[in-house]
Amino acid sequence: MTVTVVVGNPKPASRTLDAAVRVARALRPDAEPEVIDLVTLGPGLLGWGDPAVAAAAKTVSTSELVVFASPTFKATYTGLLKLFLEKFDGGTGLAGVVTVPVMLGAGPAHALAPDLLLKPVLVEIGGTAALPGLYLADRSFAEDGVIEAYAQRWAPVVAALTNHVVETNHA
Repeated sequence: MTVTVVVGNPKPASRTLDAAVRVARALRPDAEPEVIDLVTLGPGLLGWGDPAVAAAAKTVSTSELVVFASPTFKATYTGLLKLFLEKFDGGTGLAGVVTVPVMLGAGPAHALAPDLLLKPVLVEIGGTAALPGLYLADRSFAEDGVIEAYAQRWAPVVAALTNHVVETNHA
């Protein structure tokens, strides 16, 4: 099982990264996630053909499960994440990839942002976005139990979807 975490926080080693890794591990405890902290790709995201960006995009497109995470910034996900998502072809770029949109914020005002803003983009580029988005309080996600409750509800769905993807790809 290939699990990847993509983090669109402009601060390296952020709380967003910590939260996303926790979500990935909770959904698939049998697989250590590969982490792509987009801030480390820097200006390579601004153009086309950067080898590090291409390698990151290939890692994502060949994963079975990808957690896409961003802080809530101006009521939506960051431009950093948007730049990376632009690297995928519409309709097919994430074909066969189960995607989970995760966003962090200071309060509940933007709790629908993962589903209203990030999830449609993941679907547009071909991701399987069967799970609801997850909005986390950026100061309490590590101890408030929200990630654990989400994983308890949705980990069986992830397992079923990724097993189906594996069987389909190897048939």
